[in-house]
Parts: sequence; structure tokens; C-alpha cells
Amino acid sequence: MAIVEIKNLTHIYGRGSVFEKAALKNINLSIEKGEFVSIIGHTGSGKSTLIQHLNGLIKPTEGNVLIDSVDITKKGIMLRDIRKEVGLVFQYPEYQLFEETIEKDVAFGPINQGLSGEELKERVRDAIESVGLDYEELKDKSPFELSGGQKRRVAIAGVIAMEPKILILDEPTAGLDPAGRDEILGEIKNIYDKKKITIILVSHSMEDVAKIANRLIVMNEGEILMDGSPREVFKREDELVKAGLGVPQITSFMRALKRKGADINDDCITVEEAKVEIEKYLRGRNA
Repeated sequence: MAIVEIKNLTHIYGRGSVFEKAALKNINLSIEKGEFVSIIGHTGSGKSTLIQHLNGLIKPTEGNVLIDSVDITKKGIMLRDIRKEVGLVFQYPEYQLFEETIEKDVAFGPINQGLSGEELKERVRDAIESVGLDYEELKDKSPFELSGGQKRRVAIAGVIAMEPKILILDEPTAGLDPAGRDEILGEIKNIYDKKKITIILVSHSMEDVAKIANRLIVMNEGEILMDGSPREVFKREDELVKAGLGVPQITSFMRALKRKGADINDDCITVEEAKVEIEKYLRGRNA
């Protein structure tokens, strides 16, 4: 069942002015409930503009956006209700932390939803623990005492605490070191596995999306260039390069190895897959 339906969506910035620019051009897209989708594309491809239509932050110039069968582009739709269903985590969400304790920051959204008492406390505890943080240890600490990666997880917990049906993350690993990036991706995957919600991850990192997404949507110049599984999309390396993207480094390495004569499967998209394939190759050579 489709939880997101986008029909003939066009968005033009500065329409009628000398600065007019078509950011999205006749987008048609359907996302099923429970999918883990990544939207990728170079800067200016339209990916951030696209996701901001999904909870009504941006209105389309033309076309329709349906969330769980509700057309949110129609007049009279209460966008406050839609934003309970669609949680959007912007880039560098830690800059939006403002409360004196972690518990209060994560509780802010649920309180605005009308929660209180034990129900509120359990919702906050679950959200904090769902991003890999210890509730009892951290609940009374200031979020500003945490590391960059921990702050980001608290910000994500604040969105999760509102229990959205769709979680959208815009470049959630931006600016983090490799360890922090792996931690965030691991927690996002854990949230998906545990809560079974629909996740839409915006990224320009091929390595990130190869690890966790089960569907890739490639944006280029305001249009959908490709739509398929990571393995299907990464087979089209030449087209990706023309669009200012590429394939995971490990995929490039395996393809180069095969070109040099190694009898291996070069269809690997993660380091773990490549490790298994290389070990198998070496065992065959030494047999």
C-alpha cells in the first residue's frame, strides 16, 4: 500500500521573475508503507525541495502530494496533523536543540501533541533508547554537554518521540567523522528494523545508502533519473558519473580488480560483500 504518492509535481522558485528556476519537473513517485528509500543526487538536483513537499513545508507549483491517501495540497487540510504523520529531520538537527535537559528536549513534541504523565515519560524513554542512548544516564544532562554525534541522536529522538508514520532524514551523517557516521547509520537501521516505519533518507554518500537503503531514487536537474534497488542503480555507473555522482568506492575497487584479471564477482556494493568475495577468490587461488 502506498503511503506517499506524488503526482505530476512541479515546483518553480521565483516564478515570473528573472530568477525563475524549475527545481522539480513533473515528478511522479510512489513509496510503499514500510520501505527504506534513499533519495540521492548532487547539490541542486531537487532532492531537498522534494522532501519538503511531503509535510507541506513547500507547496507545489503544480501537481499533488498524497500522504496515506490524504491529498495535502488541497485547501483546508490541517498541516499540523500531517506533520504528526511525517517527521522531518533537517541537516545538522543538533542546532535545533534548545531545552535545558535531554529529557525535556525530546519531550517537547509529544507535549505539543497533548501527552503527559507516565505515557509521556515512556514515549521519551523509548525514543532516547531507540537511538542508542542510555535514558537514565543522560535524561537530566544538558544536550550541549554531548558529542556532535550524540547531539544529533537526541535531535532524531525528538522526532521519533512523536511516533511519525514516515521518518525523513536530510543528510543525517553530514559533518560527522567516520565513527560518528557509522553510529548514526546503525541507529537509523535499528529504528527501521524495530519500528517498521517508512524511512526516506536523503544523501549524496553512495557508501551510506549502499549499507542501509533497499531502494534508491536518483535525482538529476529536478527529475527522477533512476529508481531501483542499490545493486540495480550502481550497475549504471556511467550514467551516475554524468549526473555528478558515482558508485561506492568498494564497487569501483572490485570492478578495477576484475579488469586486471581477477576471477571475482564485481557486483559488490558494501565492504562486507567484497570481503567475502575476495576471501573466496583467494581460497580458490590457493587450492
